[in-house]
Amino acid sequence: MTLILPDFPHDVAAVREATGRLLDSVRTLDDAAIAEPSLLAGWTRGHVLAHLARNADALGNLLTWARTDVRTPMYASAQAREDDIERGAARPLTAHLADLEETAARFDAAMEALPEARRAFEVEMRNGVVERADRLPMRRLTEVELHHVDLGIGHTVEQLSPAFVASELAFLCTVKFAGHPDLPALELRADDGGRWRTGRWDTTPGGEAAPVVVTGPATALVGWLTGRGDGGKLDSHGSGLPAVPPL
Repeated sequence: MTLILPDFPHDVAAVREATGRLLDSVRTLDDAAIAEPSLLAGWTRGHVLAHLARNADALGNLLTWARTDVRTPMYASAQAREDDIERGAARPLTAHLADLEETAARFDAAMEALPEARRAFEVEMRNGVVERADRLPMRRLTEVELHHVDLGIGHTVEQLSPAFVASELAFLCTVKFAGHPDLPALELRADDGGRWRTGRWDTTPGGEAAPVVVTGPATALVGWLTGRGDGGKLDSHGSGLPAVPPL
């Protein structure tokens, strides 16, 4: 399946809208809630929020690289990334909100400043993955939407927009997990008619084994593939759901 991504302006608008929803949710918290565990093992809600703020600046660094052609890594180092998250996690709610708002504004400005001629410029993310500049808004959107769920404050995968769910499933199946050696051949069938193939498909003539067919709601497929759901709403037709490698 060909990966069809939204165009750049649409992604910018989607990031803004998702960030607004995230901020509205965070404003309902207090300092005690910030210090409570999130749905991510070992992280409080403060860790999730600190990560989101630092990620906005990190992706902004890549947009600056794309715009200026001056290599700018996402983070100074892996250790610096971890230290920044740990250092920022215990801040009060007001500090988290200010940081999220300011970094979102900087990322927004960096997106707007990217000339059309530089949208296809390729940058390297922290995990070594090469990405086009015009797909960085999609990357940011995924961070905001999924970590909003991770806060554990009522925003669930079932509340993700159909447009985001479709885009995320396309990305996970055709980019993230396509050919992954630790995932068997999968054929995913969403209740809304969406169909995807991913995992370790054998393309040699006659070598293709029967895939594991998984059916169910598209939101449940996203939850399972991203580790935000147990697959309880999915049907693997007797094969058993395989373990999905971490993102």
